[in-house]
Amino acid sequence: MIFAAGLGTRLKPITDTLPKALVPVCGKPLLEHIARKLQRVGINEAVVNIHYFADKIEGWVKEQQWITTDANNKEKEKMLFEISDEKELLLETGGAVLHARHYLQGCGQFLIHNVDILSNCDIEWFAKEAKEESLATLLVSERKTSRFLLFEPETLRLVGWHNTDTGDYHTISPEITPDKCRALAFSGIHILSDRVLALMDEYVDEKGLPRDDAKGTRFPIMSFYMWAAKNHPIYGVVAQNLEFIDVGKLDALKPAEEFITKGYSK
Repeated sequence: MIFAAGLGTRLKPITDTLPKALVPVCGKPLLEHIARKLQRVGINEAVVNIHYFADKIEGWVKEQQWITTDANNKEKEKMLFEISDEKELLLETGGAVLHARHYLQGCGQFLIHNVDILSNCDIEWFAKEAKEESLATLLVSERKTSRFLLFEPETLRLVGWHNTDTGDYHTISPEITPDKCRALAFSGIHILSDRVLALMDEYVDEKGLPRDDAKGTRFPIMSFYMWAAKNHPIYGVVAQNLEFIDVGKLDALKPAEEFITKGYSK
């Protein structure tokens, strides 16, 4: 699943006329860069959630006819895009997953990738690192940031988050404090078991979140993770030497072009 529904406010004025997912980098939309990265490792089906300028993303998807070839120049599978419609209500990251359950249920595991993240992450390696019993596996790294996820040092099981700018933190138990944890930066790339869908239903009910069968239910996935981590294993996987760029601001566009030109996003 590619998260592509965001408003892209930090990319204005470009996003006054385009959704963030279609902002061009090296002549191709961000959405295409992510989709082709996934296709190169054999992922040939992607759910794309849409909200802001939804019609433009739908139009772009309809125009795509990608077919890969193997080393012997034989045609492989075409990339198939499914649309998860959030036109009426932007559902945030957790609500987006639950709203797309029709496509995700029964697949066992699925990858989530933010549309504005470019990296040299080896997706095949990451998939092999995901434990079968894990509810979710988060790609993390030793990267400078102010918002960290907190992990149990030995197992890298998720136990909380810490904002070092404000000093705020949340952990799954009062006995756990940031100084007892390993703090790592999240990449916006994660692998989920489809078991999350039933648990998200429980989360929505317990929190009393408003449900609407047509519009969906709005909540951030990180809030769900913190709730679920009390009773279910969620792990981090550390990517060594991760080259990473968040294309969320105007001043990130030039570095993003250099990033792709140098082949880091392969």
